Amino acid sequence: MVRDGIYYGAAGVVLAVLLGVLTHSAILVAIPLLLAVFFLWFFRDPARTVPQGDRLVVSPADGKVTALENITTPQGAGVRLSIFLNVFDVHVNRSPVEGTITSAVYKKGLYLNALNPESSVRNEQNVVEMLTPAGQRVGYSQIAGLLARRVVFDRKAGDVVGRGEKIGMMKFGSRMDVTLPAGSKVLVSLGQRVKGGTTVLAELPA
Repeated sequence: MVRDGIYYGAAGVVLAVLLGVLTHSAILVAIPLLLAVFFLWFFRDPARTVPQGDRLVVSPADGKVTALENITTPQGAGVRLSIFLNVFDVHVNRSPVEGTITSAVYKKGLYLNALNPESSVRNEQNVVEMLTPAGQRVGYSQIAGLLARRVVFDRKAGDVVGRGEKIGMMKFGSRMDVTLPAGSKVLVSLGQRVKGGTTVLAELPA
């Protein structure tokens, strides 16, 4: 479990005790207790088995694939996959590839619905660029949504991370984009449910 779950859960229990002492109302006590249980469940951090393979790209988050599109990046042509996380998904994020983080930039912005295509550009987000051992550039963005107002990133530029390694989380629903170089073989389809660190999204070009 992520540490935040303990804090939120404990706060709910304390509030329930106070309401019980002050009001003696079972209904008022039940509400913060239910919230405490929800927070403990929401901040779960299940173990994941990461697939092995030199050029594999795994999903950085649990959720549903909502966009697959060809784009143009400063490095040239690329492919972008978008994953939407609802409030019931695991929100721990993982690195999609093995490599070195070359940049990590937090951008202020709006809080549009994460299903809105404009959220990839206009919403508050953390934009990360990585360089794999083979010299290929892969990017990903933790994008805040209508409910997710906080993005947590535990790494910094220069850090070396493994494929599927935990790098942070997003709180209460949001979106995660992955940008791949042209020639990558996408192995998922629109509407498919994916799991962070486990589902193979694509294979990088040789």
